[in-house]
Amino acid sequence: MNIKKLISRLAVFFIGLPLIAALVIYLPQLNHLAINIAAVVFSALGAVEFAGILKKKNLSLPVVEAVFLGAAAPAAMTAVVSFGAPILALPAFMAAGASWVLISRIFSPEKKLENFMGRTAAGFAVLIYPGLFMSWIVRLSFLPKTEIIILTFLSSVFANDSLAWTTGMLFGKGNRGIIPASPNKSIAGFIGGFAASALVGFLGVFLFPEAFRPRFPALPSGLILGFATGIAGSLGDLGESAIKRSADVKDSGFLIPGRGGVLDSIDSLSLAAPVFYLVCRLLFY
Repeated sequence: MNIKKLISRLAVFFIGLPLIAALVIYLPQLNHLAINIAAVVFSALGAVEFAGILKKKNLSLPVVEAVFLGAAAPAAMTAVVSFGAPILALPAFMAAGASWVLISRIFSPEKKLENFMGRTAAGFAVLIYPGLFMSWIVRLSFLPKTEIIILTFLSSVFANDSLAWTTGMLFGKGNRGIIPASPNKSIAGFIGGFAASALVGFLGVFLFPEAFRPRFPALPSGLILGFATGIAGSLGDLGESAIKRSADVKDSGFLIPGRGGVLDSIDSLSLAAPVFYLVCRLLFY
């Protein structure tokens, strides 16, 4: 299993990250429409997997509804960023999705209304996670020098994930089990992951000053940006682990060899994206 995880993480760095970088660098048209569409697709797939996990707890949601609810927020943000739609498109899409969840079964026979509460809870959950969180990745296109911004964000999250796993494997034998939701996580792993993401933030600000215009001392701001992103990414991973453990599920799916499902791969990204964006706006520009 460890070999599989090692291969999957190497694949992220040597295949996945370069592929995403190519999308960001070579397809910048319409404010990075290509990467924005990818965020919409991954959000929809992650929503389907999340709906499958919720079903284990008798919170049933049809696949078609999960797709549309999961894609609503990032699709709305794509309309704003790439096609100039009013910023109100996001709350409008969210309101439309929430309204559908509330009214979709009002004419159903009484027998079918027995499960409506669970269906409503599942619908609201999928609309927010991963949907609303993933819309913040699209929102990164609002920032100047988007190519550098997006690549710094992705590198911070991937570096945190990979170095946390590596240092945990090497030095975490005697300091695991601190978090019941994910007992294999170790103190050594957290330290390694946070250090890696902080270093990426530092290097991003140091190497690309034209992309990060600091309001405060530049290099400490870069460390804070990376560190905050790493913490949020780790919390996103732990949050999904708690959800899976509650439903007695090991992986959210099987679409990505060695990593499980799509939700297993975007859990860190989804929670880290709003933190990265907001810290960027606070410390830079």
